[in-house]
Parts: sequence; C-alpha cells; structure tokens
Amino acid sequence: MTLYVLIFFTVLNHTAFIGSRVAVSLYAIHLHASPLTLGVLISLYGLLPTLFAVSAGRLSDRVSPRVPLLVGSLLMAAGTALPFVVPGLNPLYAAVTLIGLGFMFFQITVQNVTGFIGKPEDRPSNFSILALGQSVSAFAGPMLSGFAIDSAGHRATFLVLMLLPLPTIAVLAANRLALPSARSGGKRNSQHRLADLLAHRDLRPIFIISALQVTAWELFTFMTPIYGSGIGLSASIIGVIMGAFAAATFVIRMSLPYLTRRLTAWRLLKVALLISAATYLAFPLVTHVALLMVLAFTLGIGLGAAQPMVMTLLHNAVPEGRTGEALGLRAAIITTSQTVMPLLFGALGAAAGVTAVFWAGAAALALGSQAARKRRPS
Repeated sequence: MTLYVLIFFTVLNHTAFIGSRVAVSLYAIHLHASPLTLGVLISLYGLLPTLFAVSAGRLSDRVSPRVPLLVGSLLMAAGTALPFVVPGLNPLYAAVTLIGLGFMFFQITVQNVTGFIGKPEDRPSNFSILALGQSVSAFAGPMLSGFAIDSAGHRATFLVLMLLPLPTIAVLAANRLALPSARSGGKRNSQHRLADLLAHRDLRPIFIISALQVTAWELFTFMTPIYGSGIGLSASIIGVIMGAFAAATFVIRMSLPYLTRRLTAWRLLKVALLISAATYLAFPLVTHVALLMVLAFTLGIGLGAAQPMVMTLLHNAVPEGRTGEALGLRAAIITTSQTVMPLLFGALGAAAGVTAVFWAGAAALALGSQAARKRRPS
C-alpha cells in the first residue's frame, strides 16, 4: 500500500512540475521573451538542485523520508502559486527556482524509498510501477497546462498547478503515511567521497547515460513549445503533441517485463538513445501535427524505456548505505544538464535556428550511446 500511495503523490507532484514547465514556457512566449531568455528561465529549474542534490541525497539516507518529501511539496506549492499572485516575467525566475528545488527534494527521496520497499528482487517491478506513474503525470502535465491556458489563461493555470501538491502536504503533515526507515542508521562515514562513486566501474556509465537521457528529455520539453509556436500551433495542440510523448512512455514501460527477458538492460539503454537520436534528426523537418505526434510517440518509446533500467542498475550497484548519496549525485549530474542545456539550446536556437538544436542533440545522443556498448549483461 505504501508504494501505491507514494506513487499517487508522485503523480500529483510530477504533474505540477511538468505542467509548470509548459506553462512557464508558453507564458514567457506570451510575454514576448526571446529564446535566450526562455533558456535562462528553464535552466533555473536545475540551478539550486545542482548545488544541493548530493546534500539532499545524503539527508535522505539519514533522516525520515517524511521530512524532505514534505519540504519538497511545500516548495512546489509556493513556486507554482507565485506567477498567479504576482504577474509578469520577473516572478517566473523565482517561481522556477522554487519548483525545481522542491521537486529535487521530493524526487530523490521517492527514488531512495522505492528501492527499499519489499525485497531487492522487487526493485525492477517497483521502479517500473513508479515509472508508469510518472508516465501518467508526464501525459497529464502538458495536457492540463495546454487546455487550462486556452480556457482560463496563463495565470489561472498556475493556480490549478498549485492545488496538486496539497494532498501530499496534508497527509505528510499529519504523519499518516508509513515509510521505510533510512538504511544507513542515521550516520555518514566521513571516509566516503563522491570521487569513489564516480570512479565505481558500474556506476560511472549509469551516470553518463543518465545525463544523456535527461538531455534528450530536456530537448523535447524545451524545444517543442518553441518549435510548435514557431509553426503556428496553439497551446492545446502543443500539449497534445507532448502528451503523445508521455503516452508512449506509458506503453513502453508496460512492455518492459517482456523486453527485459530478451534484451539486457545495457542493450536496451543503447537502443533507446539511438532511437532518440534518429527521431531528433527528423523532428525539425516535419510541420504536420499528426506526423509530429508520431515522432513524439517514437521518442517516448525510446526514452521511456531508459529510466526504470537506470534506477534498477543504480540500486543494485551502489555500495550499502550510500543509495541516497548516489541518487543525489545522479540528480546533480542531471540538474547540471538541465541548467546548462537550455542555455545552450536557447543560444544555439537564437544563433542558428531550431534545426541546428535538434540535430546537435541527435549527434550527442548517437555518440553517447556507446557508453552502454561494452557493458556486461545485467
């Protein structure tokens, strides 16, 4: 029961997070922000998480998970409420910073707790179910924001998003959810260094692939509203295209038990990155909505398979008592990409156009897929 309640709260918070990224992008475009300004805004989602992810991971190893889950949900509620309370472009900078920091606390803790619910052999199933929940929220977030913007306006959309973390806050504040205790006994070995995790033979390629996966995901989330607006699509249609991506992640994650009986996790990760690269080659050449939905769905198939495999491999490989720290380091790598890549995407888009952005992302994914090429079966 704990797993499913936790996943339900994850769906709510992740919907608010994903929905806010679409709402922020389209609100900023509505306020005539340039691609570079939009890149700065989206990069701020990852600024504080980059700085504090490792500390948050270590904290989740030592204290009750209830504390970082509650703090993260409160920060998300505050961040999504801010653009409704204070209109304009400038408040968006503070809003995205709060939302990004809050979701980082929540996400790292959920990933840590999920790996310790049940037995070690339950991890692939647990993470697949968690990933299915995130597929639902990845579908709901863009759709919710797109239709809310078209029907009620940009500011009202942020008010809707603010309501989503409230059930989580209420249950955690009342201490009504039983969660597994920290596995490190509340202590941290002073001899543990981040360099040990980075040098770990099995963890290092997982970190590399995590960065590549989030780069591909970030490229889709960041560029789709820009590209869609540029070819004259409405907010609702952009939301539908992004929803097709999320629907595909749900479909592929339902199929993972079948796929993992025929492909190793490393092989599956390599294929996922190559599918993503091929999709990005075609994306800027297409303007028809139906074809864009097909491409978005194909991309969702590629990227949707990767995350559950990455999380299972990480939990299996990490030294005992350092799971939260490893998740924090992974989150720091991911949020560094989330901070840097929108700036690069925005600058490259302003200088060379959106086609160059998509094709640069395709090249990086194709080259980076070699990180999984020679791994032993898992």
